[in-house]
Amino acid sequence: MTMEKDKENRGDIKEIYLAGGCFWGTEKYFSLIPGVVETEVGYANGNTENPSYEDVCRKETGHAETVKLLYNSVEVGLDHILKRFYDVIDPVSINRQGNDVGTQYRTGIYYKDEKDKKIIEDSLAELQKSYKRPIAIEVMPLTNYYTAEEYHQKYLDKNPSGYCHISREKFEKARQAPEVRYRKKSKEDLKRTLTEIQYNVTQNNATEPPFRNEYNTHFEEGIYVDVTTGEPLFASSDKFESGCGWPSFSKPISPKHTCEFTDTSHGMRRVEVRSKRGDAHLGHVFNDGPARLGGLRYCINSAALRFIPKERLEEEGYGYLINENKKK
Repeated sequence: MTMEKDKENRGDIKEIYLAGGCFWGTEKYFSLIPGVVETEVGYANGNTENPSYEDVCRKETGHAETVKLLYNSVEVGLDHILKRFYDVIDPVSINRQGNDVGTQYRTGIYYKDEKDKKIIEDSLAELQKSYKRPIAIEVMPLTNYYTAEEYHQKYLDKNPSGYCHISREKFEKARQAPEVRYRKKSKEDLKRTLTEIQYNVTQNNATEPPFRNEYNTHFEEGIYVDVTTGEPLFASSDKFESGCGWPSFSKPISPKHTCEFTDTSHGMRRVEVRSKRGDAHLGHVFNDGPARLGGLRYCINSAALRFIPKERLEEEGYGYLINENKKK
């Protein structure tokens, strides 16, 4: 299997391990969810090394049939994945899902990133509100994982009529797109939630006064997001004093969050910068930035931005950016 190949170059890729009964159907189900980039079946959190399928079924190895998921955390959040998981299991059943009985068919959520623990616990607390019996889903750090035999991988793709404990209706539901994390709002919503200057800058391509704006001389550690959607745009580590009167950055957090267009307004030829999801006007980019920082100057209106301090990144859902921000 090649799940780890190029993982570090694939953007905001995270992983989670889910045990939900027979892994044939669970793997197929999650492979259909938008934002899930790879799936694999295996055996997790048992007490033997390199177990075979026969071992897991008959020798009390303690392993659970588990699906390893790699997902793009910008396209789909762990909270959405967990909601889909709950939809295809009986969360109060102990060591049984569908017609399959045994400890290898227990339900479990196994994580490698300690930051995922609170998301999982909060999600399960919300799920418990819908049940009188206690939720039986095991939550643990991943202690071990062994890839299952090749004939188990993509089993239902190879055997479309093979056994599956998940209904066809559930598979159709899996294909439904998750809620977009940085959803563009209507003009009416923006008029209601933005100040007049924020609205005019982001929606009408206005420019705020130089030197008299919120973030011109602001250099606290953190990130700047699109005021209209929350999409992450710029990091404090890339901000510099340019003397132009507006916040200046050497580059965006990621080019996938911004778009650039030729702007010939006001008798000038410039390059406009807009947010990708919100299509909000941000400012312009010039090639007169410091050479040591790459030579670009992203001249951005404060009114187009909202600042999130470093200590609140996790709380506000930007935890996946913390390590990236440290590297800058």
